[in-house]
Amino acid sequence: MILYEEERNRGRDEGISEYGFSAGECYMAQKILQGKILIIEDEEGIVHLLNLYLKDAGYEVVVARDGADGLALHAREHPDLVILDIMLPALDGFEVCRRIRAWSQTPILMLTARGDEEDRIAGLELGADDYLVKPFSPRELVSRVRAILRRVGSSESGEVQAAQGRDKSSPDNEHEVLRFPSLTVDLAARRVEVDRSEVALTPTEFDLLALLAQSPERVFTREMLMNKIWGYDYYGDGHIIDVHISALRKKIEANSEYRYIKTVWRVGYKFEVGPKA
Repeated sequence: MILYEEERNRGRDEGISEYGFSAGECYMAQKILQGKILIIEDEEGIVHLLNLYLKDAGYEVVVARDGADGLALHAREHPDLVILDIMLPALDGFEVCRRIRAWSQTPILMLTARGDEEDRIAGLELGADDYLVKPFSPRELVSRVRAILRRVGSSESGEVQAAQGRDKSSPDNEHEVLRFPSLTVDLAARRVEVDRSEVALTPTEFDLLALLAQSPERVFTREMLMNKIWGYDYYGDGHIIDVHISALRKKIEANSEYRYIKTVWRVGYKFEVGPKA
C-alpha cells in the first residue's frame, strides 16, 4: 500500500493526477480514452485502487470477485480489456483465461504474485497479452492498459479497412499479404495460415509475427520489439517477448516443415525461413 500512497501524494503536491497528467490533460484524457475494463480480482484493497485509478483515467469499470462471475460479466458486458488475477477462489485465473480465449480475443492483463515466474509464463502461453507483478505502481498499471488498448485499437482499424477493401483486387491490396513457404500472413485482415489452414493468434502474437515478417533477416532486439508492439512508454521487461515468441513458434511451426523465427543469441530475434533441424 505504501507504493500506491507515495505516488498519490506526490501527484497532489505537483498538481498532477495519480497517473501522471495535469488537470487539463486529465480532462482531455477522459474524453479520449474511453473503454470498459473488467476487473476479476478478489482482494478488496486492490479492487478499490484499480477502480479508483482506472475511473480517474476515464475508463468505465466493472468488477467480479471470482472466476465464475468474471466469465458471466465478460459475456454480458463485452469489455475492451480484462484485468485478471491468477489466484481466484473456485475458478482460478488460468482457467478463466483459457475459457475467455475459447470465444474471444479480448486483451487480458494478468496480475501475479512476486516471484511466480512459472505463473507468468503459463498465463502468457494461454493467451494473456501482458502481466503485472504485485505490488505494482498505479502509474504502471494505467500505462499498460493504455498501451494495450492503443495497440488493439490500431489493429481493429486495420481490420475495418481490410473488410472495406476485400472485394477490390488491386496491386495496393496485394502487398498486404506476405507469402512464405507454407506460411501466409494477411496484414490487413490479421489472418495467418499454415499449409492453408488458419492459425488462431492472439493480438500480441500477430503483431510480433507481422513486424518480423515484414523485415526478413533484420535482427530486432527485445527492447525494439517492446517499443514497436507496446509503445515507448511501456514499463515491462524483455522476458515477456521471449514467452510470446515461444507461444508464436508453437502455433506456426508445429505443423510446418519450416521454422520461421530464429533466435539471435544475446541480441533478440529475426524472421528467417529455413528447414527444421
